[in-house]
Amino acid sequence: MTIEEAIRSRRSLRKFLPTPVERQTIEDILKLASRAPSGTNMQPWKVRVVAGAAKARLSQAIITAHYKKSNEYVPEYKYYPDKFSEPYKSRRRKVGWDLYGLLGIEKGDGDKMMAQHARNYMFFDAPVGIIFSIDKALNTGSWIDYGMFMQNVMLAARGHGLHTCPQAAFASYHSIIRQQLEIPEEEAVVCGMTVGYADMGAVENTLKTEREPVSVFATFYDL
Repeated sequence: MTIEEAIRSRRSLRKFLPTPVERQTIEDILKLASRAPSGTNMQPWKVRVVAGAAKARLSQAIITAHYKKSNEYVPEYKYYPDKFSEPYKSRRRKVGWDLYGLLGIEKGDGDKMMAQHARNYMFFDAPVGIIFSIDKALNTGSWIDYGMFMQNVMLAARGHGLHTCPQAAFASYHSIIRQQLEIPEEEAVVCGMTVGYADMGAVENTLKTEREPVSVFATFYDL
């Protein structure tokens, strides 16, 4: 698979097969991803990979908290703004309702929405989940570096015939994740990621998000 093919075929999928993924494959993906650039080569990424019983325990603990609907579970950092402006508000709504439309979830059906959101914490039935964390002492630049590392993880996974889904949803349950995976207080939970073989027969995996043309987001000077 070429780099272009990997980029074009990468999508955030939400239904995976139980087909096992070997530990060596994950190690190869992470080793390749670690070639991502970082300011003064600090390499700020910290990775916990869960599978089997460890993944099941983590999933169950988070899902139990999820259904309690407690306000105590919030991320250690702000991912989204308090108020969305355009065009971000419309883009966000479109992808949400496009997915719900495929799944037959109607507006106002809170129970089904909550159940679908809980699927995040099951890693969408994939055999492997990844939790990413970062030293709290590091700053914005290291978070930018982290994004490049995670993109490498997703593209390397495609090179191995796997699909992924990056999941900010895990950040809200950092206290549970910290306890389950013995993550020190000095580290912030960035997000999770599902890794596995996609169930391409699942309706939710037919969702294809749109991208704006280059003319909308790019300005060229003297070129």
